[in-house]
Amino acid sequence: MKKNFVKALALAGMAVLTMGTLAGCGSNNAETQASDTATTASISNETTTAGPTTAEGAAASDLKGSISMVGSTSMEKFATALGEVFMEKYPDVTVQAEFVGSGAGIEAVTNGSADIGNSSRNLKDEEKAKGVAENIVAIDGIAVVSDPANTVENLTKDQLISIYNGTTANWKDLGGADQPIVVIGRESGSGTRSAFEELLKLEDACKYSNELDSTGAVMAKVASTPGSIGYVSLDVLDDTVKTLKLEGTEPTPENIKAGSYFLSRPFVMATKGEISEQSDLVKALFDYIYSDEGKDLVKSVGLIPAN
Repeated sequence: MKKNFVKALALAGMAVLTMGTLAGCGSNNAETQASDTATTASISNETTTAGPTTAEGAAASDLKGSISMVGSTSMEKFATALGEVFMEKYPDVTVQAEFVGSGAGIEAVTNGSADIGNSSRNLKDEEKAKGVAENIVAIDGIAVVSDPANTVENLTKDQLISIYNGTTANWKDLGGADQPIVVIGRESGSGTRSAFEELLKLEDACKYSNELDSTGAVMAKVASTPGSIGYVSLDVLDDTVKTLKLEGTEPTPENIKAGSYFLSRPFVMATKGEISEQSDLVKALFDYIYSDEGKDLVKSVGLIPAN
């Protein structure tokens, strides 16, 4: 009887030990499962929340909306190419551009009717005082052109000044034919005109035969008018006009970069406030312009990257 009691007690002890072991295993499994669940949730959460925090790193699908640009006619070729490439890169974005002159562009961005004001000149102090930021995106040369039949090849800086202030009125005085000089220029408010006159210190001193409202109009007028001379943006040059050397130097990006061609000016995309204060969409546009791909675009339209 005593042996039976001891045997029963031993069996009871083993049962208790076995139940404790099983309970311990169950506890460990629960803890492991909880830990695995927490880890999985953490990874899932990181995967979901991780993403671009700047406009530069934004995925194409994250950029939607419209950007409006208003301003310089001289910047039309660049602005059009920029808009086309950017919209191809970001299919849900629309870039709208209007070319009405630098002054009008700066006014539009000042009063909030445009996101960007395109200007083919530096901003004036009074414009900056209104909170407009000057963002230089490219450097352009101003080319001096004449009608294709003109025999003059080169002008000095002083000769160019004398033509535009009315002192020299006949091509024969510059080694050309006995023919009156028809002086073509841009309208008041044009960035090209402002830059041209400032570089030659001819503000309000030019004697124009015609004042035209776009770069294209100047090209067409010079091409079709015997004895004419005009100034245009470097990136619109073609064989319909004759491009004159200045001080023996051709207007090329290489010569402008080297500083040997004296008629050059900035292309500005002005914003109300600094770039960092703009929408993600506008920031992304500037990120693109200043990227290596953007620099290649600037070069492709005959300009020099600003940076």
